[in-house]
Amino acid sequence: MVVAATTVAAPLPAAAAAAPERVTLSPTADPSTSQTVTWRTPDDGAPVLEIAPTGATERIRRIEGKRTGEASGVYYRATADGLEPASQYRYRVGGAGGDWHTFTTAADSADPFTFLYFGDVQNDITRGAAPTVKAALADTPDARLALHAGDLVNQGSDDDEWDEWYGAFAPATAAINQVAAPGNHEYSGSQLSPHWPLQFPGAGNGPDNKDLDHTAYYTDYQNVRFIVLNASYTNAPWFSYADWLGDQERWLRGVLDDNPNRWTVVTFHQPLFANRPGRDNEPLRRYWLDVFEDYNVDLVLQGHDHSYGRGNLVANRTDDPAVQTGPVYVVAVTGPKMYDVSDTNWVRNGAEARVQRADTQTYQAITVDGERMDYTASTADGEVVDAFTITKGAGGKHVTDVSTPRH
Repeated sequence: MVVAATTVAAPLPAAAAAAPERVTLSPTADPSTSQTVTWRTPDDGAPVLEIAPTGATERIRRIEGKRTGEASGVYYRATADGLEPASQYRYRVGGAGGDWHTFTTAADSADPFTFLYFGDVQNDITRGAAPTVKAALADTPDARLALHAGDLVNQGSDDDEWDEWYGAFAPATAAINQVAAPGNHEYSGSQLSPHWPLQFPGAGNGPDNKDLDHTAYYTDYQNVRFIVLNASYTNAPWFSYADWLGDQERWLRGVLDDNPNRWTVVTFHQPLFANRPGRDNEPLRRYWLDVFEDYNVDLVLQGHDHSYGRGNLVANRTDDPAVQTGPVYVVAVTGPKMYDVSDTNWVRNGAEARVQRADTQTYQAITVDGERMDYTASTADGEVVDAFTITKGAGGKHVTDVSTPRH
């Protein structure tokens, strides 16, 4: 954990440390009053975060962080707390040699905001995936949070691939909250990439299972509870996936029982209903599907199958073919690696795929505004692949298709 913060009258004097890189803004449980920053230097540097309200340099705080480990460089982490909600801050890390970045804390009320959702980036990142990422960031400059549904890279311990990933998302990693779930490619066997906890520490409020540290947690952002789960049960260590998934199920029910927010968004990697022919993640449905349905979770955002798919349980159809109730299950891919699509696994398990699309890289922009959530999946050139709206009011919850092209 981060140690004490002190207020200083001016920035620190110039330091000899190497310039920080991979600066990443991660949400705490309450990102309206606190934020965590991670970064890396090639060699030992200063574990220091300097932060102040934008335009108030006389109020700079110097926060001593900690050295968290090494992975092709030295990583650090610091958490700034006692922040004002809905306020812009300016910060730098590593002493006077670092660049200044800005971010805005979450509001402590249900103010409207937009977040982005990315499926697997994974392969050929600079040439193949980055154009879609850059289009998302350019088309949604007011996005406040980026959600990643696993397989951010192809080999989780390959530092060059992480260089490409940060190059694709820069400078957004330092400016908006990054909410990331690990995929199977962030593992080697049962070992999580050493890069993962150093870059994506999580909010520290996950299940009581050390093997799930940094990979399952939740954060509350302006009337939305974002929940990250670790669905990579095939990478579970020696004690079996039953504990891996069961511990998360029990924790998840508690997190949903005690949810004061109007909206709930869950993300993890392997999908409950496989979009790729021949796949089936039955253990995920066995442990988690009833939880999502019992608590009427709004969005379940997944990856892994390298295609686009969106659907729901058949039991949640209404008399209007364009309207459903209950949770929405989505699979998406941002990178260029592609698989075929099939609705066989959906149908066999009581669900329907309302929209499916192969060979299509997308990003998703979701806007939350009071009783309404608007979802749009787009390609880099602006084609709308899917769109729907969720409303919650006196008449209950309804998911209404805005466009449902079937491919």
